[in-house]
Amino acid sequence: MLSGTKRTATFFVAILMTVPCLASAADALDEANGKARRFVRQTMQEQRIPGLQIAVIRDGRVVLSESHGFANVENRVPVNDTTLFPINSATKPFTGVALMQLVADGRVELDAPISRYLDDLPIAWREIRVRQLLGHTSGLPDIVDGDGLVGGGTESQAWAAVKQRPLEAPAGERFAYNQTNYGLLAQIVTRLTHRPFERFLAERQFAVADMPSTTFGDSYDLVPNAATVYSLSPRGSLAADDSHRLSHWFYDIPYSLWSGGGIQTTAGELSRWLLALSNGRLIDPSAVQRMWTPEKLSDGGDADWGLGWPVLQSSPPRRVAGIGGARAAFVVYPDQGLTVIVLTNLAGSNPQRFIPKIAEFYLPPEQTAPRR
Repeated sequence: MLSGTKRTATFFVAILMTVPCLASAADALDEANGKARRFVRQTMQEQRIPGLQIAVIRDGRVVLSESHGFANVENRVPVNDTTLFPINSATKPFTGVALMQLVADGRVELDAPISRYLDDLPIAWREIRVRQLLGHTSGLPDIVDGDGLVGGGTESQAWAAVKQRPLEAPAGERFAYNQTNYGLLAQIVTRLTHRPFERFLAERQFAVADMPSTTFGDSYDLVPNAATVYSLSPRGSLAADDSHRLSHWFYDIPYSLWSGGGIQTTAGELSRWLLALSNGRLIDPSAVQRMWTPEKLSDGGDADWGLGWPVLQSSPPRRVAGIGGARAAFVVYPDQGLTVIVLTNLAGSNPQRFIPKIAEFYLPPEQTAPRR
């Protein structure tokens, strides 16, 4: 048995032996952050991205959170950590969590027909399952087309119009992304909780995850601290070449479809939501894994989504994501303890395409997932 003096000496030796390891880990993280920072600046320059926020979560803590560029170019307003970015369809994972919270409350069954929770449905819609709405395997017609809401009228007119259309496929037969699914999910949440969808999210998710600034809205709403959204799309002007002309990009998210694309948030608050999700403060970890498992089609194959989440890779190392508006994305690498969030204000910047490169800076080469 060691004496007190020998035990103390052994303890200090052990501490000294760990110092190089700690320093090495800190140096590696500093190097990864430096590479990520330089890559982001280079990508912004190459793609002419006006403004951007990035956050990186590694092993349960935020290791990088930065703002770059301009929230508003014409007035030279810089992006800061309170600038809100629209995440559009990356809202859908929040809706997935909302439904899983109702499952945990005993108010929703994923395999139940949606007619259990909603009235006034076309006969062909009544046996569609809740999980098929979440996974985009319902076969429903889309309430949105290339011109906006179907029918070109009000939201109520669009809902009446889409309910007159036939199914595009039998439920469960194939994956087909559309907004009708998430509009119906919002109706289920509202019907069961007796409160607006956005209030349910504010109470059960934003408040829990410490997201005081996160809100809903689109280009036509007056949202304080919101980034102006831009595009580089040619406008066909009389100028010889306007293909690189930066101009405002307007987008419209009807109220009844906020559940599919209405959130405005920051990378910092989004990182807190993802941490709350991973540590069980929003739903049980087993429910998270269920959300991240691809939905099964009628033929036994995997759909492209789980319950509210795009599944980019279902076999280890897994990758799941939230992707919205061709300008905002977060990618979770659950088997590698890594999440990368990039929010921009340029339509067409598609950060989901360059996030894998950022992830490489934080992962050993043998852990780097193949890109797709």
